[in-house]
Amino acid sequence: MSEVAILFAIIAVVIVLFISEKVPVVLVALGTALALYFTGILDFRQALAGLGDPTTIFIASLFVVSAGLEAAGVTAWAGQLLIAKAGASRARQLSLIMLACALLTALISLNGAVAALLPVVVVMAVRLAQPPSQLLMPMVFASHAGSLLALTGSPVNVLVSEASADAGYGQFGFFEFAIVGVPLLVGTMLILIFLGRYLLPKTSGASMPTDLSKHARTLTEQYRLDAGVFQLRVRASSPLLGRATSSVDWSAYPGLTLIGAKSGSTARPLGEGALAEGDLLLLRGDAQTAAQLATDQHLAFGPDDKDSGVADALFNRASGLAEVVIPPRSALIGREVFPGMVTESGDLLVLAIQRRGEDIGPGAVKLEVGDTMLLQGTWSALDKRLADPEVLVVDSPELVRRQAVPMGAGAKASIAILLGMVAALATGVVPAAIAGLCAAGAMVLFRVLSVEQAYRSINWTTVILVGAMTPLSAAMMQTGAAQLLADRLVAMVGDAGPLALLAGLFVLTAVLGQLISNTATALIIIPIAVTAALELGISPQPVVMTVCIAAAAAFLTPVATPVNLMIMGPAGYKFGDYWKLGIVCMAWFFVMAVFFVPLVWRF
Repeated sequence: MSEVAILFAIIAVVIVLFISEKVPVVLVALGTALALYFTGILDFRQALAGLGDPTTIFIASLFVVSAGLEAAGVTAWAGQLLIAKAGASRARQLSLIMLACALLTALISLNGAVAALLPVVVVMAVRLAQPPSQLLMPMVFASHAGSLLALTGSPVNVLVSEASADAGYGQFGFFEFAIVGVPLLVGTMLILIFLGRYLLPKTSGASMPTDLSKHARTLTEQYRLDAGVFQLRVRASSPLLGRATSSVDWSAYPGLTLIGAKSGSTARPLGEGALAEGDLLLLRGDAQTAAQLATDQHLAFGPDDKDSGVADALFNRASGLAEVVIPPRSALIGREVFPGMVTESGDLLVLAIQRRGEDIGPGAVKLEVGDTMLLQGTWSALDKRLADPEVLVVDSPELVRRQAVPMGAGAKASIAILLGMVAALATGVVPAAIAGLCAAGAMVLFRVLSVEQAYRSINWTTVILVGAMTPLSAAMMQTGAAQLLADRLVAMVGDAGPLALLAGLFVLTAVLGQLISNTATALIIIPIAVTAALELGISPQPVVMTVCIAAAAAFLTPVATPVNLMIMGPAGYKFGDYWKLGIVCMAWFFVMAVFFVPLVWRF
């Protein structure tokens, strides 16, 4: 049995396993690499080369960059902007998402654009009560079309431009691809808007993020901090300057209870520290009594930034809120706490305590199993202290910050890092993997992410899938299987005229592109396409442009491109969900490649 026959048998088994979904896709991918090794088609290094391939490394680094943008609140800001502009119109929602991803793809590549916008669109789906499956595939398919808007949109664009120059017909201009890319994108968007509703499933991933955009308001309402609670800022003329809150006689203001005090500059709880100008006092009680206190002690209502709401003072870029539950066997059971106390660590403030949904206090109470506490402190303090196993955190402070604090700490640094990576990718000053690794390292270096957060941000399933399936491309080329298929197709359609050649090349490129990377497919097909064009006495430019378009039409399977895989989990897609809408988009690409391209680039 020849190597080519063995390879086709392996591909057939892989496709059946992917479609049946009876074996995890990661095991199928790893099994593919192992099968290529044990059958002798590839040696040890070739079979495992994909795990260290620059593309695999680049994809892993993009997850870290994306997580940095999310952690800094850049994606929350982008999501809020998209939601504000989209409104309730499904067509407007899809149009904005697809345009944003297509334009970003033209600048930084398909993988980078989707990795950056994926968390934004997932959160957007949650907030708009839309199934993520209705938004994510349109985003990715539009990004495939967006890769044809500029030379930098895809490595295949560079390959066909160089092939045209080598054949003596000159390179394609930087934006010359947009001549076909713009109508491709417009047509794809129309297909996705009008047919996506019927051809896409209405599913979600196994675990969907909770919408925490109104987290602060929810907690302040639940713990009744939204009514009868006042923020009083210490002025420069206040007699309270230099005094600890415990030394102040609050009995002169009956019905007014001090909840806590925090530094106006660092947002840390003051505890027994001396009050300084700008520090905030949180008090609960009667409005008239609070006004009298403000007059007597030279205090001002509200913080310096004029955010009048209690939630704004407690929940902002510097500090946040967290709700914790006392679990069984916790060492805190029986511990006395009271609203306004500072924890032993000195950096968290107990704002309120509830038992079975009812406030307890304001005096000291002994904690019982199931009691809940509302804590306030800086984000770094919440991240650090709430890792304590003695309490159960209801919502992770890290997750809350990512969703509910737009343009938070580190936002400027993360944007600068993203722009630097985009510039490096657009100019080609360094390889894509190097640009991605530098950007990922910068996210950690500038403290946008911790090392642990960077590790957790990488979707290892996607990385392993891409790395393990990459050797299939090498096997197709090494055994001559791809060359055999291409030669036979050219022999079949070569005498039928230029349009038949374009149609045949499109079909072959598109079919191979569902199994191996479009870059590898282009490397196989481009030399054959140029040779066939010269033999027929026609310009190779429309021929290689057709190959370029067909390589971008990777719609039919989740393994066709890494970005198709990226959305599979968050959207809850199955293997068979892709082709239903993908075949329609591919038909549009076929029409453009075979009939429109020759009108622009003449034979």
